Amino acid sequence: MLEDLGWTVRTVAGDGPVDHLLDGLAVGAEAPPEADAVDASLAGADLVVVENLCTIPLNLPAARVVAACLRGRPAVLHHHDPPWQRPAWIDVTELPPRDPAWRHVTINRLTEAQMLDRGIEATTIYNGFDVHEAPGDRAGTRAALGVAEDERLLVHPVRAIERKDVPAALALAEALGTTYWLVGPAEDGYEDDLQRLIARARGRVLHQPSPGSMADAYAACDAVAFPSTWEGFGNPPIEAAIHRRPVAVGTYPVADELRTLGFRWFDPARPEALAAELRARDEALHDHNAELARAHFGLDRLRVDLQRLLDAAGWSGG
Repeated sequence: MLEDLGWTVRTVAGDGPVDHLLDGLAVGAEAPPEADAVDASLAGADLVVVENLCTIPLNLPAARVVAACLRGRPAVLHHHDPPWQRPAWIDVTELPPRDPAWRHVTINRLTEAQMLDRGIEATTIYNGFDVHEAPGDRAGTRAALGVAEDERLLVHPVRAIERKDVPAALALAEALGTTYWLVGPAEDGYEDDLQRLIARARGRVLHQPSPGSMADAYAACDAVAFPSTWEGFGNPPIEAAIHRRPVAVGTYPVADELRTLGFRWFDPARPEALAAELRARDEALHDHNAELARAHFGLDRLRVDLQRLLDAAGWSGG
């Protein structure tokens, strides 16, 4: 999107397919990067966008070095997971850092309000999606998964960690009589818990990534489970709307924020309503949700929000 607005973009990270690798930025790095190395990686940059590093304390030493290097420089700090929203990090009070030269952007209004309570003025820019993404391959994906044509499939498009509430998703699949498909790996020490849950499951369970794209995963499924207890945003309900799939969404706070836009989602604790949808698909419901996704989460809206932020700060691209 920045490139579309006229910026030349160079990416810097501790790992992954980026333009400049700086090992000390990675999660789990043995030591933070040297300040000189950070400065060199940012040489010539008119604007720096810091993606969550100065928000979530997964590499606190690196966050300190980067913040020090950015003092007085134009920067956007993009915040997903501030430490006070997770019990394990409640004692981390130095993040996010602040400087008059910076602008802070949150992915939800809840975090924006919480930052203001802490003396940080932020702007909410919701995540953007390709709302015109082509439908995926239903038949091919189901064949690759070994799912029969008449087999109901409930996808849970998440990593397996405690706050994703795998037990609730499994209970929903059991109540609906569907096969349960968990797409992501177990992380954060959840492996043993997940194996116990799978062993006790009464229905068929698939635990594997999508054999194709996530568009293929949504095409292959009949419904989406997303009973999370906490999310900074939660992309799957919006993706489900784009791909015209019914979704059962938990009551985490940001979901309640998004519900105020008018989305019609199902309650994971009331499977009978979703079961009725699976028996007789309500196209008007999917028209409604898809239109809301287009209006509030399309890339055109993201472009407008981002340009407004840059203009307000006096930062022009090119």
